[in-house]
Formats: sequence, structure tokens, C-alpha cells
Amino acid sequence: MSDASPVLATDARRVAVMTVLTVLAGAVDAVSFLTMGKVFCALATGNVLFLSFGLAGEGDVPVARPAIAIGAFIAGAAVAGVVLTRLTERGRPWFPVGLVCEAVLLVCAGALALARHGTGAVPAQDDRGVVALVALAMGVRASTVLRVHVPGMPTLLSQTAIAELINDVLRHPGAALRGLTAKQRLARTRWTATVGGIFSGGVLGTLLLVPLGTGRALLVIAAAVLLLAVVGMAGSPREREPVPDGP
Repeated sequence: MSDASPVLATDARRVAVMTVLTVLAGAVDAVSFLTMGKVFCALATGNVLFLSFGLAGEGDVPVARPAIAIGAFIAGAAVAGVVLTRLTERGRPWFPVGLVCEAVLLVCAGALALARHGTGAVPAQDDRGVVALVALAMGVRASTVLRVHVPGMPTLLSQTAIAELINDVLRHPGAALRGLTAKQRLARTRWTATVGGIFSGGVLGTLLLVPLGTGRALLVIAAAVLLLAVVGMAGSPREREPVPDGP
């Protein structure tokens, strides 16, 4: 890890950064689901299911919004994957660049929502452009955090972390954190931070951001992502992909 940016240079810092990004992902989905026509922009699995329900003609589920979200997410992940790979090969800082791209897309989405609908929610029939931009940003996020290689912390979903945490507790039922090895404590901390982060982000988004309206909520989330990017920019000018850790 010595050749990584200082913002990602230690396990503790990586877990902290991934936890913040996980909270923000939960907030994104709270805002998108509650104010943008019941669609997930971060949780792609939810959109796949919504699309299948819609195509099957059951549950009064729309087809267009989840289809747009899935397509934009894929596009964001693909473009970010290519760009970040090239930056890595040239020894350029790829992590803050990924976050800046995500933040810019969220700003565009927030500005579009404000321009079209003011400070309220986005009407379901008019939100496709906003949905596409937010899902595109989350696709960029997916490729960015994939390269950080923090096991159990994808920042966009929690079901794997829940299963890993439950199985780990079952394997060591009497062991608290002090009774585990450093590696085991770190793994359990990661899984707990992922589950708690998604939950906290959902609560944060629902109670604090949703009342702001779609546009302003997205701008707040973008500002938080941009702050993390600035911290990353302040690190080493040369950055390579971190070496994958164990579970």
C-alpha cells in the first residue's frame, strides 16, 4: 500500500473513505427512490428486478426508468473502467479523478432537476434525464471503488456483507472484536461499516435530503463526493492500484 495515495494508504483510511461513500450511496438511493419515480440509481439489482416486473406486466411497475438506469449505470462503469485503466498505466491519480467525475455528473443531475422542477421532487413522467445522469454517476462509482480493492465494501450494496458478517459471527460465536486477530477484526469492521453505511445513508437521505427536493439533495451529495476527491487530490501525484487484501 505504500505506493497508493495517502487518502488510501492505510486500511483504516480506506475503510473510512469507503464507509463515507457507502453512506452517500444509501442517500442517493433514498433520493432517487422517493423523489424520482421509484427507481434505484445505485442499487442496480433493484432496477433489474423492477425491469423484469415491468416487462412481465405485473405490479404497475414502469419499464422506462429502470431500463434507463441500468443502461446508464453500465455506460458509466464501462467508460470509467477504460479511463481509470489508462490513468493507472500512466501513473496518474485515478481515485480522485473517478470521484470528481461522479460529483460532476451529480451536479449536472441536480442542476437539471432544479432547472426543470425547482426545489420539489421530480415528476415521474419527466425524470428520465435526471435518472440517467445519477445512474451514470453511480456506474462511475462502481468502477472507481472496484479498483480500490477493499473486500466487502463495494459501497453500492450490502447483501454480501450481511451474509459474510453473519457467517463470521457463526464461526466465532464467542469472540468479540478483542478476541479476534487483526485481520478478522478488520474484515468484521468492513462488513459492519457496509451494512451500517447503507442503512445510515438511507436514513440520512430520507430525513435530511429528501425534504430539500431532488435537485438540492443531489447537489449536497455531490459536494460530499467532491470533498473526498479534494482530499485525494492532496495526496501523492502518482498513484497505482492498491494491492488486493484478503477478506
